[in-house]
Amino acid sequence: MARRGETLELAVLGLLHESPLHGYELRKQVNEVLGWSRLLSYGSLYPALKKMLKAGWIAEHVAAPEPGAVSRRHRIVYELTPAGDAQFNRFMSDVGPSAWEDDNFDVRFAFFSRTDMEARLRILEGRRSRLQERLDRVQHQLDRTQRQVDRYAMELQRHGVESVEREVRWLSELISAERGEAGPRSTGGLIGPSGPSTGPPGPEPGAFSGPSSGPSSGQQQNSSTRSDSSVTQEELPRR
Repeated sequence: MARRGETLELAVLGLLHESPLHGYELRKQVNEVLGWSRLLSYGSLYPALKKMLKAGWIAEHVAAPEPGAVSRRHRIVYELTPAGDAQFNRFMSDVGPSAWEDDNFDVRFAFFSRTDMEARLRILEGRRSRLQERLDRVQHQLDRTQRQVDRYAMELQRHGVESVEREVRWLSELISAERGEAGPRSTGGLIGPSGPSTGPPGPEPGAFSGPSSGPSSGQQQNSSTRSDSSVTQEELPRR
């Protein structure tokens, strides 16, 4: 399992990979990557930045206020170092189970445009397999659960199951799209699947939308209803 600190480090390195950022803007963009359910405070960000400065992954310098800026205060700007670039690439080359766990998948997905296609497929397939296993494990519990909970608990469980099922379908569409672009290209951005809503697009340079509304931010996913499903909350992804 990836440490939360590593997930934050990956987010920071990935954002600084695009361009230097001052502290306020860096925190804002990191929150967009992590998602609304994991809003980051300065108290969490700055210790991580100090650690990364000590490791030599990032550097800082003081920048003068821009002309016309309301505030005349100087700002500390952070930028990626060659060592930080190498560390970012090491993070991105990890395609083991930690890459598709609940706490790490969204951040990895945000930087998919800098991951080769084989790695993207392995992570997507791993994530889909993990979620499908969760759904399969609870099928035998459905009848017993329906008899033991009231209508509101049942609705909550049904909502959780439908959210997981939507993500499984979304992942399947992404996998199909990735396989569709196999051939002459082996790296590059993700081609989203056809259809109405396909979840979060691959990030464009300098602009990151948070990865998933179910998991952690604003993914828009295909919706459907499965009214005969329920699941215990312990089995659902911690999103």
